[in-house]
Amino acid sequence: MNPSHIELRHLRLLQAVSEAGGLTAAAERLHLTQSAVSHQLKALEDALGLALVERAARPLGLTAAGRRLLALAHSALPQVDAALRDLAKLRDGDAGELRIAVECHTCYDWLMPAMDRYRDVWPGVELDLLGGFQADPIGLLLDKRADLVITSDTAPRPGIVYAPLFGFEMLALLPPDHPLASRKWLLPADFAGHTLITYPVPEDRLDLIRRVLAPAGIKPPRREAQLTVAILQLVASRRGLAALPAWTVAPYIERGYVAARPVGRHGLWAELHVAVRAADAARAYVADFIDTVKRDSFARLPGIRPLVAGTMETNAPAR
Repeated sequence: MNPSHIELRHLRLLQAVSEAGGLTAAAERLHLTQSAVSHQLKALEDALGLALVERAARPLGLTAAGRRLLALAHSALPQVDAALRDLAKLRDGDAGELRIAVECHTCYDWLMPAMDRYRDVWPGVELDLLGGFQADPIGLLLDKRADLVITSDTAPRPGIVYAPLFGFEMLALLPPDHPLASRKWLLPADFAGHTLITYPVPEDRLDLIRRVLAPAGIKPPRREAQLTVAILQLVASRRGLAALPAWTVAPYIERGYVAARPVGRHGLWAELHVAVRAADAARAYVADFIDTVKRDSFARLPGIRPLVAGTMETNAPAR
């Protein structure tokens, strides 16, 4: 690489390393592997003949050369992103409508700030959240009652395309002084004899039941609550156990309100994707919304991890 040819990807790499404080976290933000980030950074340093990061520092720090390139990134990247967005608006128009259906009860906490950020750059796009539990959110797209769905369901549907958002861990929640809190992780049998506190959704939409308990033949009684805080209060008062995304419960775990344990040795991991109609996937304001949500999520949410990178993939009808 010619040292005079610094590319935008190099600036984004250095910005991610600075903001994340480490190569692993930077890789998650960039949706790359840690080895790819390490290789790109080393190649850039070799081309410049300068060290850019202080690898012995924790969190990872930048050298004087790194800080100078970071200043360039802070100046240039917003201008480049704004220019590309303006060009997309000239090509596709700057107005539209996004009716958004969300399958996940706990998604609103991080989706709302992302929507606010998106409105700042796409003021002509009307955003609307469809409330309530949706039995078939993908069907809303096909019926043109929604324009975008945040879902864990990527079953092939004609005319629907999916884009990955992130993977996240579902943690088992229990009172801090519960006997099971001494375990490193919980097994399916540990849930037997305990009430399972959940959102009011069908069992086949709950990962803990569908993927862990049902295959093991365990069917605990359920108690439903509409709000996350209500589920946590019931767990803390020893009314039962629950399983919620790690990002939702992190503040409560930190202050000892509830205890959390992985489900199984390797944890119970789930995924979130965006689904849109194939005809809408190329619209600039749709693609930028997805990019904004993904970027904002990795900046805000603890413990999430990247899924397979790439553009939207069309799911053909199942054969």
